[in-house]
Amino acid sequence: MTPELTLYHAPGTCAQAVRIALLEAGAEHRLVHVDFSAGGQRSPDYLAVNPKGRVPALATEAGVLTETPALLAYVAQRFPQAHLAPTDAYGFARMQEFHSYLASTVHVAHAHRPRASRWADAPEAIAAMQRKVPENMAECFELIERHYLGDGPWAMGGQYTVADGYLFTVASWLASDGVDIARFPKVHAHSQRVAARPAVQQALV
Repeated sequence: MTPELTLYHAPGTCAQAVRIALLEAGAEHRLVHVDFSAGGQRSPDYLAVNPKGRVPALATEAGVLTETPALLAYVAQRFPQAHLAPTDAYGFARMQEFHSYLASTVHVAHAHRPRASRWADAPEAIAAMQRKVPENMAECFELIERHYLGDGPWAMGGQYTVADGYLFTVASWLASDGVDIARFPKVHAHSQRVAARPAVQQALV
């Protein structure tokens, strides 16, 4: 039987967080690799799936979904037996708040290094943005360390959720952005805990 879900992804991108969530949920799905090095994200076939030309995209029986926070919420709600999201209104909103911060602030801060040409054409402007990335990423993770990671082992406290795979994925970009994750003991310990999970190990293969 063909899986109802198809995840379009590329290694090292935020699509990894959705892959982790699907594996944690035990969701049967098909994986389609989008080859960025060959411009696969701009191919007519892929643009027919996601006109934004980015990953992730998740094809469902009801239609295609894009944007990592939306896909993570979908997986958590589609597979409630996996308990991958808080069930109370405040807890779910808090998770969505964290997802929004990762998507709209942290990811954008990171993208100014490998994708600086989105915001400028002049080489000196691109270079200036790239030089700022370590400082901006460190500032983002200082806030995550202080404000989002409390005493619980996971991002939402005592319950493992889809937010954990998302934070793990974004934190994995720190080294390439010139930031030592060890500067943030809670984030570092969190990444090590997430990395030890069987679903995450499978996602990284």
